[in-house]
Amino acid sequence: MKAAAVWMCVLSALLSCSTAQNHSEETDHYWVSAGHLFLLKCPWSNASSHVTWSRGGGGTLRLPSGVEVKDGVLWFMPVQIDHNGTYTCETRCESGCMRVNFLLSVSTESCPEPSEVRLIRNSSSGELPCKQEEVFSLKSSRKVRWMKDCRPVPQQQQQHDAGGLRLLAVSQRDPGKYTCLVDVTVEGKNYTAARSVQLAIGSGPVYVAPQVVMPQQDVVIVQVGMRAEVKCLAYVGLTEDEEMSAFWTIGRDDPDTYKEVNVSSEFIPRGNKMFWRSTLFISRVPRHFLDVPFTCNIQSLLAHEQGSAWLREADHSAFHLSVALCLLASGTMVLVAVLFHFFKVDLVLAYRKLLTHLPKQQVPDGKLYDAYVSFLHPDSVRSDETERFAVQILPEELEDQHGYSLYIRGRDDCPGEAMHDAISTTVSQCRRLIIVLSSPGRTGETLQLLDHQNQLCYEQKVGLYDALTRNDPGVILVETGGPVDYSRLPQSLRYIKQKHGALKWNRVYLGSGKLSRLHAERNFWKNLRCRMPPEPARSLQTVV
Repeated sequence: MKAAAVWMCVLSALLSCSTAQNHSEETDHYWVSAGHLFLLKCPWSNASSHVTWSRGGGGTLRLPSGVEVKDGVLWFMPVQIDHNGTYTCETRCESGCMRVNFLLSVSTESCPEPSEVRLIRNSSSGELPCKQEEVFSLKSSRKVRWMKDCRPVPQQQQQHDAGGLRLLAVSQRDPGKYTCLVDVTVEGKNYTAARSVQLAIGSGPVYVAPQVVMPQQDVVIVQVGMRAEVKCLAYVGLTEDEEMSAFWTIGRDDPDTYKEVNVSSEFIPRGNKMFWRSTLFISRVPRHFLDVPFTCNIQSLLAHEQGSAWLREADHSAFHLSVALCLLASGTMVLVAVLFHFFKVDLVLAYRKLLTHLPKQQVPDGKLYDAYVSFLHPDSVRSDETERFAVQILPEELEDQHGYSLYIRGRDDCPGEAMHDAISTTVSQCRRLIIVLSSPGRTGETLQLLDHQNQLCYEQKVGLYDALTRNDPGVILVETGGPVDYSRLPQSLRYIKQKHGALKWNRVYLGSGKLSRLHAERNFWKNLRCRMPPEPARSLQTVV
């Protein structure tokens, strides 16, 4: 069981390091303005999929203040400057997993930068979408407004179709940045959500400045000598730009100078936007690649953009520490279990002794005696030894050495009192019932003991009945003179023996050596004291 716990701990640490490598990844870029409401939905998610959001791409589930997840959608209420950064959603479903990175660029402008460019031919009609499906899906009243270059579009020029802006017979006066503003009320508060789109008009190609989406000063964790990848994604416009060039540099070197490096590149359309994606493959990471910038360069007629990533060696110290802690915890549990098994009695007695030095307020339980000692009165040699143990040896240790108060039949009862009434009253005033049993001798002697145990039987009827039904008093069995044949004793005693066991006292068989005899006696008294009440009755009465 302990070994299974250790391996589960090691396996969880391994899985936490490797699960992120089994996802396909995509990246989107959004420009938003501080103070606006913004909702971000994970693509491909549905009611049956499990969506997890994190920030920074590092797997941390901690989201900044003002950002929360509702029904799998990421809510910014509202967007703040410190919300700038990368957010990752991971969708898990039956068909597999998909991870999407969203790069959020936050500005203080009232109209955010365009997230896409729309091309409408000159003198033709077209529509600019509002692109706020998540906001439109809210069950609340809303108002749509359009701005051009952050100035209100005249109401008579606005023709809305599902929130979009319908433009008729566009001309060279219409190009610019169009912003869709949606005023909405959420949970009694008024918010405005905004998305911008760039309108371009003409018959030829439209050139836009490229923008590197990733990497953005990223750190890629690798293992020296193992395979690794560095990815680049850049927005390049509406169509493939033949005038654009894209390339990698490793430090100041070209990747072609390294035989372990290969590059794969392609243009990928997404909606009406065009992206350039490139992956740099490293078959075996050499150590001199660590802490060297891997830079993705995008060169066009309008601008030169770049983004860099650094390779860092995986830090296994956390994993080794977790394994060491698991092994240490498991070893500690085993050690504690072993110590408790072999030194349980000593620990209990030491704890009780410590409590005597601490201030405490204990309420007396109303008991006058710590234990009622029950034994068969001498009808044979065996019974005589039993009486000597119960009347002499037992009180010398418990009463004289440790302050317990015992009630022993034949020593503490008053002559002439009604036996049954006295036994019933006294047992109810005792916290324990010590039953001393002797080993039977000859068969005739055993039958004689069974025929003369009326007193013991009545004490059993009183004490054992309460012990079995209310666990008060607790029963302690002590065997003297050797093994006891429980098959000839009442079923209640056999049950006590089976559940709690019995202590054995026999000086004849304690061992021939003096040291072994003293050790056995010491263990017997420790076990007996461990089963006795923690605090003697007289000390509780003294405290009160």
